Amino acid sequence: MTAETTPAGSGAPRGRHRRSKGDGPKPYDFRRPTKLSREHVRSLQVAFETFARQWSTLLTSSLRVVTQVTNVSIEQVTYAEYVQTLSNPTVMALATIEPLDGQAVLEMPLATAMTSVDHLLGGPGTGDQPNRPLSDIETALLRGLIDRTVLELRYAFDALVRFDPQVQGLEYNPQFAQAASASDMVIVATFELDLGAEGSLATVCLPFASLMPHLEAATGHGVLSDRERAAREAAGRHLADRLESVPVEVTVRFEPARLTPSTLVALQVGDVLPLPHPVAAPLAVTAADVTFASAVPGAQGKRLACLVVDQPVAPPPAVAARGAAAPRPAPRTTARRPSQPAGASRA
Repeated sequence: MTAETTPAGSGAPRGRHRRSKGDGPKPYDFRRPTKLSREHVRSLQVAFETFARQWSTLLTSSLRVVTQVTNVSIEQVTYAEYVQTLSNPTVMALATIEPLDGQAVLEMPLATAMTSVDHLLGGPGTGDQPNRPLSDIETALLRGLIDRTVLELRYAFDALVRFDPQVQGLEYNPQFAQAASASDMVIVATFELDLGAEGSLATVCLPFASLMPHLEAATGHGVLSDRERAAREAAGRHLADRLESVPVEVTVRFEPARLTPSTLVALQVGDVLPLPHPVAAPLAVTAADVTFASAVPGAQGKRLACLVVDQPVAPPPAVAARGAAAPRPAPRTTARRPSQPAGASRA
């Protein structure tokens, strides 16, 4: 293989590497290293349109006024940029979305919230609404409506990801609503609310990092060709076959002994530590600190070995009877250079 190079300082041949106006350097947004693809936006659009229909039905039945909710846009912005677009005061409902990380935000103008409360109390919902925080009674009425609205998100996103939204509280100042860090990426869906004769815009904010893996999983299978899917399956089988031959460190353990710090510091060569492990009990066979089998010690030729058993080995009846009749002496923690007992060499 050969490659043509141009020495430094020499002019490139005319007619080669000629760039058009659109081939120049393109700006890179380091705040958005990962952007929503067209397939991701389509998946989110289906979910948010389902939520809009459910929200329309809920508002119409609860407020007893014809309500139309329409999804008008889906954006990927930082949380700081999202907060800057909100008016102050406004109504923001912060909700957890377990098992996903982060919080969701349902935001609507304060005038829309007051109009909803007016309809809930049997009023016409027309005219100028007061620009103040909700009272305790108004908050209780609106909270019930918001709780049911947020639950519709679970139904709308069920095909994409399952989560359980639970409203934690209401906030009127966007600067005090700490649903995410200022630089965290969020997905913001804007909805147009036609509440009777009143119109307004509401938003739903979801954490981008929590939704992105599920968006990738939902759209990944649709863009793979048959050849790519077969190659991925073959790679998975090859990986599974190789895992069976990977060496794993296995440990055979006695039951651990507990020592006081003073005893541990005073240990010297020749000290004997009595182990709490019963003589007739099998040893634990572990890997990565996980016990998966039991074994009894033994020997095979010139090497120590262990025999894997199904269940703990019961002591002989005579030994069990002697152990039950005679009380066991209390074990010593340490002994300074004693005469070596007969069982010490076997241990």
